[in-house]
Amino acid sequence: MKITVKEAYVIACDLGTGGCKSSLYDKEGNCIDGIFEEYSTYYPDERKHEQKPVDWLNAVKKSIKRLVKKLSPEVKAHIKGIGLSGHSLAMVPISKDGELLLDYVPIWSDFRADNTELNTLFDKVSEEDWYMTTGNGFPPRLYTVFKILWMKNHQPEIFNKAYKVIGSKDYINLMFTGNIVTDYSYASGTGIYNLKENDYSDVLLDAVGLYRDLFPKIVDSSDVVGNIIESLAIELDLPKTIKIIAGGVDNSCMALGSRCYKEGRVYNSLGSSSWIAVSSKQPLLDKNTKPYVFRHVIPNLCVSATAIFSAGSSYKWFAKILYGENNDPNYEELDKLAETISPGCEGLLFNPTLAGGSSLDKSPFIKGGFIGLSLLHTRAHLSRSVMEGVGFGLRETLDALRGSATINNSMMIVGGGSKSAVWRKILADILNVNILKSNIDQQAAALGAAALTLYGCGIWSDYSKLDNIHVIESIIEPDQDRVLLYNKLLKNYKKVSDFLSDYGDIIEEAKSE
Repeated sequence: MKITVKEAYVIACDLGTGGCKSSLYDKEGNCIDGIFEEYSTYYPDERKHEQKPVDWLNAVKKSIKRLVKKLSPEVKAHIKGIGLSGHSLAMVPISKDGELLLDYVPIWSDFRADNTELNTLFDKVSEEDWYMTTGNGFPPRLYTVFKILWMKNHQPEIFNKAYKVIGSKDYINLMFTGNIVTDYSYASGTGIYNLKENDYSDVLLDAVGLYRDLFPKIVDSSDVVGNIIESLAIELDLPKTIKIIAGGVDNSCMALGSRCYKEGRVYNSLGSSSWIAVSSKQPLLDKNTKPYVFRHVIPNLCVSATAIFSAGSSYKWFAKILYGENNDPNYEELDKLAETISPGCEGLLFNPTLAGGSSLDKSPFIKGGFIGLSLLHTRAHLSRSVMEGVGFGLRETLDALRGSATINNSMMIVGGGSKSAVWRKILADILNVNILKSNIDQQAAALGAAALTLYGCGIWSDYSKLDNIHVIESIIEPDQDRVLLYNKLLKNYKKVSDFLSDYGDIIEEAKSE
């Protein structure tokens, strides 16, 4: 690959749920090239969702190696830093010697914690007060503190050896520098973080009986964690002077990469899960709808969002069933099929809660499903209904945010789902907003990590270049006739969601009998 040598480059690693993509960026923030390495998620049972941190490390190293191998010596010599975006709410226990204590660790979607762990806190602090302090609006059992309490109760020998509990990208930073830190955005998902005080909460720590030193020191997302370990620089064929930047949680990196570095900007991420988020100086807290809030990677800002947990993963699940486990799904074909079906899919409705419910659902144990099937429905109907079901789920999340903030009528969409023009049109009509797609697509989190690295290495003085990096490729405006139709169908979606929540509770109760 021939690249004109410029003064500086950085590498951004997007450590997602499905794998790591390492990308090279120039000093202007342009992505030159990227390499993806996949890793697996393991499901020992329905409640446990685990990954191997060693797999993360290997994926980061392999993707960087493959990327660097394509570069000239002149370009390699000008790489200044590496920064990471990391998937949230992982629990990685580390010994005092920096050794990994568990081969398999719970990731963000793991909900093994039960009432024993929840009541450890909520017997002393009400769930409402906890939420209003932390902004942790997912079902509580997903947050790190409850995973730690589960480890304390079920794996005491591991808990007693734990020197620190860190997150996904923090583990990579440790392996690259030997230093243990986290940043404010990742710390705000621990379940014991006070958003307004911008620090771990002594009140919450005392309530759960954990000590502050179990959690890593917090630094700014653009701070330098340290220089790369010399042996690793040699292994990866990188300059020994490369700086490793703290980075941030995926939601907040994606907000930065989606141009939401100023108050009031909003974006939608349509990936495996999907969320709508807005940047603001104050956290958007509502005890009823419970938007979830992370500290932004930008100081003095928060990212407040509402989400559905199975968006692109619902579509992937459907496609795998349709085409078979051993065949690659043809998403372009599915798009064309979906486009042939009229809005509403002739009475067919899909609920995308295949990975459980959010705070907007009646129960965290809600099940997903196709509702209203008849003999007239085809795979084309099914394809469109999955897209519409995700749209209805996102409409509920948007309505919840609208109750707390002023949302303008244009929304940037990023993530893998943004590539589908059919899906973007469905979202414009269901959400009743203009849907904007830029050239960034799935690179928003990586771009955010790159921006942090460019700033942390002193190459950028601010983040204003991000506005020009995004080139708008498409603007889809809502069709008001379809908006009215979808508003009516939304009522049916909500009734079905309540039914599937009740059904999920019945299944959960049966397990305990």
